[in-house]
Amino acid sequence: MLARFLILVVTATMASAAVTTASAADSSATTAALDAALAAPTRSAENRSRDVYRHPGETLEFFGFRPDMTVIELWAGGGWYTEILAPALRDSGRLIVTTYGETDDPEAYRTKSHRMLVEKLAKAPDVYDEVELLTFWPPEADSLGESASADLIVTFRNIHSMTRRGQQQAFFAAAYDVLKPGGVLGIVQHRASEGVDPVENADKGYIPQSYVVSLAEDAGFRLDGTSEINANAKDTRDYPEGVWTLPPRLRSKDPDKSRFIAIGESDRMTLRFVKPAG
Repeated sequence: MLARFLILVVTATMASAAVTTASAADSSATTAALDAALAAPTRSAENRSRDVYRHPGETLEFFGFRPDMTVIELWAGGGWYTEILAPALRDSGRLIVTTYGETDDPEAYRTKSHRMLVEKLAKAPDVYDEVELLTFWPPEADSLGESASADLIVTFRNIHSMTRRGQQQAFFAAAYDVLKPGGVLGIVQHRASEGVDPVENADKGYIPQSYVVSLAEDAGFRLDGTSEINANAKDTRDYPEGVWTLPPRLRSKDPDKSRFIAIGESDRMTLRFVKPAG
């Protein structure tokens, strides 16, 4: 009996050590992939300068990013995060980037934004050739892909925009559907003070953290973690021109932009939600 007990203990210890070793290897591979992507020559100097505010490596690691995942990046805009995600996922993962899609009007913001991203990807096929583009624009295009097909969805400073357009419930429902059980939804968003009306304040870019949490939980997600990686206590969040008063936009009518530059980019919530496995 003692011998059997010792065998069980040794076996359990070896299994635990193997899991620890595998986890360490995964963590090392993730860090290496992100470090290489952050240093990629396809990243512009202007974009690199914003790492001090956006903390992309730390943020993606907080979300549980791995280079072998299927990742959906919602509304990539100019592709700031795409520059990091594409090379990090190119060898062993999959990156799906959503755009607003084109309209019949070539001067429409949706069309211009879509074409700008397409042109950016076409300029560096050795980095972006595996990136898949998907139109997501509820209600006319309200799917993020096949059910339970993605490991991670990331969205950066987009919740206020979808709230302005009444697309927020459609997004969270689509995100929940496309993620695998145990999959993660990672959100970074400009943060308003609690008590502010989220719909009224969305035009200024800031919305309360509790509102984002409620949207996700109503869709079925579980809040799995919060981080202050992207917080900024200097941001007073009370500017007439909203969040765009601060860098990088600096839209203030005040000719002296120095005080806004000194504040830096906005105060941001960083939230990790999980689709329950059961």
